Amino acid sequence: MNTHSTPRQRALVVGLGISGIASALRLHQAGWEVTVLEKAGERRRGGYFIGVFGTGLAAAERMGIELPNRVSDELTTYNVDRAGRRTRAMNFTDAVPGRVRPVTRGDIEDAAFDALPAEVAIRFSSVPAALRQVDGGVEADIEDLASAEVTTERFDLVVGADGLRSTVRRLVFGSDEGRLHRLGYVLAACALPDAVPGYRGTDGLVLSEEGRSAWVFPFADRPPTLLFNYRPDDIDAEFTRPPVDSLRAAFGPEPTGETLGWLLDRFEQAPDHLFDTPEQVRLDRWHEGRVVLVGDAAWCLTLYSGMGAATGLAGADLLGTLLERHPGDVPGALREWEARLRPFIEYHQGTGMDMRRIFVSADRTEHRTRKAMNLMIGTTPGRTVFKTLQHRSKAARLKTVDIARV
Repeated sequence: MNTHSTPRQRALVVGLGISGIASALRLHQAGWEVTVLEKAGERRRGGYFIGVFGTGLAAAERMGIELPNRVSDELTTYNVDRAGRRTRAMNFTDAVPGRVRPVTRGDIEDAAFDALPAEVAIRFSSVPAALRQVDGGVEADIEDLASAEVTTERFDLVVGADGLRSTVRRLVFGSDEGRLHRLGYVLAACALPDAVPGYRGTDGLVLSEEGRSAWVFPFADRPPTLLFNYRPDDIDAEFTRPPVDSLRAAFGPEPTGETLGWLLDRFEQAPDHLFDTPEQVRLDRWHEGRVVLVGDAAWCLTLYSGMGAATGLAGADLLGTLLERHPGDVPGALREWEARLRPFIEYHQGTGMDMRRIFVSADRTEHRTRKAMNLMIGTTPGRTVFKTLQHRSKAARLKTVDIARV
């Protein structure tokens, strides 16, 4: 990579998640002096299941991010019900289109952080309080949350990688009204401490019912992770009580049975969990002057698309590449970056709800279709046919395309 384009240009990256770390790494590789702001007092640890598709794997490899391989031939997935009955199901890597590597969010962040040079300055407990576009740069008022002190610095580029509810987006692009679009579901996730009773640690489980589901994602070398999905009548009401209470109500009033009951108990006891509603971010533009949004802050595809981590990595990689190709012309680089990336992102936003059907059925019709599909893939010939069709689809191709090389 060229490390001599516009030396000493300064970039401010806001957010130390997947997109933020990847952006900081790639900008440093492109010759920029990089400062990262993180609202939290320290890095997050652990995390839930994420599938990194080929688009993200190509970007990670190019940036020197070494993702672990947690897949083995011993992984097996079962459809289960509350009575404890089980039938063979498709493994996640076979059920979704395209090449994919199952990991956790923490795996990606750890690998990217390990690749980050010490020269990249990281300021924890810090947020942008104001961003002002000035001639040839951006003035940032930076607040230290621990001391409440505010300082002002000038940067040549600001990257908002601060997630779904981005502060950078609000400061530069205005109110989020009309830009955040709920998909109508609630999801909850956590890491499990050990294998589900009666199953191996390398066994995955899918409990699918009309409008709700529980998934256990297995790995070869660590305990599984858990994902609940359900469709409530009133999403806002789900957040007025403890998450586990909402989950128990959503999966009631029927008796849980041993396995589902154990999963709900483990969620309640988990030291860290996710409980949120999947939302897409839809913006007419992702850059303004010398400020650019990357990852969930710009286009949040949601967990259902399966492409959030991949596009965060690929978007950061492409940003560095185009800044190298446009030395001294940040606005021009950002225009080409968005023009190249937007059709790809809009495709995956458009197919996000189709992918949702893999995780949870919306209604009785979808649930019956799913049951019929399970009967087919419960056989070896059925699994072979389904896998072949999935991996030859347009969705498979567009989850594997190397954005920076198109």
